[in-house]
Order: sequence, then structure tokens, then C-alpha cells
Amino acid sequence: MEKVPMTRQNSDGIDDFLDGPADFADLMFGFMDGSNGSDEQILGDFVGGEDEDEGQIKRRRIFWETQEQLLQATLFQTTSLESRIRRATKEALRELHTVGVQCGCRRPVAGDCRKCIQRELSVRLQSLGFNCYICKSKWKSSTEIPPGEHTYLEVLDKSNPKKGDVRVVIELNFRAEFEMARANDDYNKLIAMLSELFVGKTERLKAVIKILCVAAKKCMKEKKMHLAPWRKHKYMQAKWLGTYERTTPTPLPVGTPDRPQKPKASLLTFDLRQGLPVMHYTAVEVVW
Repeated sequence: MEKVPMTRQNSDGIDDFLDGPADFADLMFGFMDGSNGSDEQILGDFVGGEDEDEGQIKRRRIFWETQEQLLQATLFQTTSLESRIRRATKEALRELHTVGVQCGCRRPVAGDCRKCIQRELSVRLQSLGFNCYICKSKWKSSTEIPPGEHTYLEVLDKSNPKKGDVRVVIELNFRAEFEMARANDDYNKLIAMLSELFVGKTERLKAVIKILCVAAKKCMKEKKMHLAPWRKHKYMQAKWLGTYERTTPTPLPVGTPDRPQKPKASLLTFDLRQGLPVMHYTAVEVVW
């Protein structure tokens, strides 16, 4: 088991979106830290000279259209490494759903066991030559967010020494992590763009989290509702981009039925058999 701090690598110019001057989402809306003003103040420059109601409608439309464009651009840009891992992951998941995974957790669960699927998927990706691990993040409470923990998969690519290790995150329930029960139609439209399976570099994941958390905050503001602390940007980042423990799993039995346990004889029965070898008897199991 290895504790791994959050690291940063360059990829596809996504850093320009995250940290550089071309961070369009922050320049326009300034939601994350409030340092750039409110969305109404900034977007007001784009719709000056109009009455308040008309300007507010236009600002709202600009916001949601921009979020949709940013999310689409971030999701659909992909590298050959991400594509290879995504194809291998989808194929492995299809095989697992066909063959079945024998749960080794010894506890009943509804549907497939997430822990055992992650374990077997990691093993299969390793057999294909990927450095795939199970990661468990865990964070403490703060004044802004509650404590929590989360498990997911990662592939560590070390093929290019000049770039260093490249970390690709695999999340099997990505869309569900951002769904909100009382969201408006515009937010739900963004969520519908997400696949349940996410495979992407940490820089891409960071950008997606930021876009969706900005949208979630705006959504709750429009509905005059409080944004839950587990929906906040820092909480969502902690799930995949904070400190975590990395483990390499061992294979689980796949597609094999549970073996029936052999009947156990009590010590009383064993003593009778040893003491009376030539006598006919009926074994009686004593249950305490």
C-alpha cells in the first residue's frame, strides 16, 4: 500500500484552461473563489444598455451555453493513451458482465459489487499491460466540507520518461457522482453529456469537475437553495485529486458458482466414531 499525493502533469493544453489567462470560465463567472466578482457583475458588461429583466435572461443563457461548450470541448478532446485505456476498460467490463464476478466480500449487496468489479477490472487491465491500481482517497473534515472517502481505479503510464508518470483515472459511476435530485433542466442537460464510465487524465478530470461544480453552484443559486457541502468544488476534487492510497489487487474467481461447504461433524460425533469403530451408529451434530 502506497500513499500518493496529488501531482500535476501537462496534457493537451488543458492547463491553459485550468490555470492560465485563457481560463474563460473564471474570467466570465468567477464562482470558485469570488475574486473576480459575481456572474451578474461580469456578464453585465456583455449585455449593457438593456433593461434588467432582459439582461438577466441573456446573462443566464450565456452562462449555460458557455458551460455546455466548455464541457463538450473538455470531454471530446482525448489522447491516444486515454482512448486505448477506454477501449480496454469497456471490453473488460463487457466480459465481466457476461461471465460474472464472484463477490468475495461475504456481504449481500444490491446488484454488482463495486469493490469486486474494481478489483477484477484492475487485474484484467494489468494482464493487458497497463499499470492499473485501486486507489482509495480519504480526507478529513474542514470548515467547508465534511470528511469522506472514495475508491476508484488509475492507470499509471511510464512510457515517456521526459513527461514523467502520466496518471489516468477510471471512474465507473462518474455521472452518478454529479447528479442532483432538484437540479434544473440546464444542469441536467450538462449531466446528460457525461458517460457513466470516465477514463481521462487528471488534468481533464480537474477541468470537468470545475465546470460541473460551477454549474451546480449556479443551479442552486437560481433555485434559491443551499449548495450541499458534498457538492462543493473542494469536496469533489478530494475524491479523485487528493491524497490517496494505491494498492495492487490479486485476482478473484470469475464465473464460478459458490462451492457448497462440506458438512462439519461436531467433536462429540468424532469421538464416538473413534471409540466405537465396529458399531453401527447414527451421527448426530450438536448445535450450540
